[in-house]
Amino acid sequence: MLAWWYTDGWYQCWLGFKERLESTFDYFSINLLLKTLFAPFRQISAGNVRGSLDVQLRAFLDRLISRCIGMVVRLVMILVGAVTILLTFIIGGLTLFFWALVPILPFIGLILFALGWLPWSS
Repeated sequence: MLAWWYTDGWYQCWLGFKERLESTFDYFSINLLLKTLFAPFRQISAGNVRGSLDVQLRAFLDRLISRCIGMVVRLVMILVGAVTILLTFIIGGLTLFFWALVPILPFIGLILFALGWLPWSS
């Protein structure tokens, strides 16, 4: 069991960590959000508008507001994505670290039991 735990098991744990991290990167697509940061947000008709100055000004303000809303939404998604990627990285790293300690924990528990240590007494 120990041979599997420290070879194939650890490698499978690494592959799972790598897959979760890549999946999180793909889910949030931060590079795409950065490229389209100032793009209009769900605006169907963002093309040129012909007409009077009033109509053109209204279309310009509509596009400007749509771009501001898009920027705010994308910035929030970038921040949430960055935090999620960081947490995924930290949790994955801790999982890989503690993977090595799990087979040793029963022996540590037996040694502490033999010494008479109790977790609820200082």
